Amino acid sequence: MSASKKVGFAVVGLGGIARSSVLPCFAKTKKARLAALVGRDKKEAFRLARKFRVSPVYSVDEFSKCLENSEVSAVYIATPQSSHSQYTVQAARAGKHVLCEKPLAINVEQSAKMVEECRRNGVLLMTAYRKYFEPSCLFIKKLVQNGELGRIDTIHTAFSELHEPGVSLEWLRDPAVAGGGPLMDLGPYCVNTSRWLVGENPVEATATSWSHDKKRFRDVEEGIAFRLSFPSGLVLQGSTSYGAAMSSFLYVQGTKGWVCLSPAFDFAEERRLWGKISGRRMERRFKVVDEFAPEVDELAAAIVEHRAVSPDGVEGHRDMVILRAIYEAASTQKPVIIRYS
Repeated sequence: MSASKKVGFAVVGLGGIARSSVLPCFAKTKKARLAALVGRDKKEAFRLARKFRVSPVYSVDEFSKCLENSEVSAVYIATPQSSHSQYTVQAARAGKHVLCEKPLAINVEQSAKMVEECRRNGVLLMTAYRKYFEPSCLFIKKLVQNGELGRIDTIHTAFSELHEPGVSLEWLRDPAVAGGGPLMDLGPYCVNTSRWLVGENPVEATATSWSHDKKRFRDVEEGIAFRLSFPSGLVLQGSTSYGAAMSSFLYVQGTKGWVCLSPAFDFAEERRLWGKISGRRMERRFKVVDEFAPEVDELAAAIVEHRAVSPDGVEGHRDMVILRAIYEAASTQKPVIIRYS
């Protein structure tokens, strides 16, 4: 596809994830191109514009001008989650499609508004879930879909990252900006990937949370463990933590076999998958790939082909409903029924 026919994207938010992954991915996209940058620090934005050979550049206060740019058909929102709703609604009302980082918002009310505004204005809303396009998770999903693991009764999954003073992003511990602690930051990977693999939504949550460092984690949890029950009888056991070394895994157990993937969610490290299916042991390695370019190309293709996008905003909203139920269960120490409407 020629550059002139590629779908133009403006990237909103030029922090760590944008600099390390979102902006570089456009060099590999087949159906999308980088058309504009929007950032708080305009000096830094111009530096990045030179590096990635893109113009124009806008400050966040000039976002409305960016939306008036006919070369911009979609926006990739890579800001902290407290501003996701604001930018999504503004973009939707300007007729621009949206690819938004997870979690979709800081609460269910905001995510519902985002979905409704995009629907009302006839634009696509995509949630940035990388696992839908990553080879190792696609491999596991195929095993599940083909019935090679048999009936899936149990999934165990975890994602932890050590939050270090002076090193880690401080806003991740601010509920007004992040919406919560590690459950909001890391939890969506555990929850969404699991329910995507099995094509089913949980109906009940139980949970317990903790904070060993009560001074640093007085406003959000340091860690949380949860259990999700599904209509089929499947039970998901998950946990997320800011108090442990970076690690993640996904263990899927069925009547015919099991597989384990680790690291499951870190996109910068080779993945290893091993298991035993129908009595045969297996082991595979999956090299590091760009997980952001396929997301961008999926939205671009959906725009051009006038079709639905996957994963869409509804998926992101459902995860917000599930995360809210987990927090409620941890707070009340009682099972919570998950209601999606």
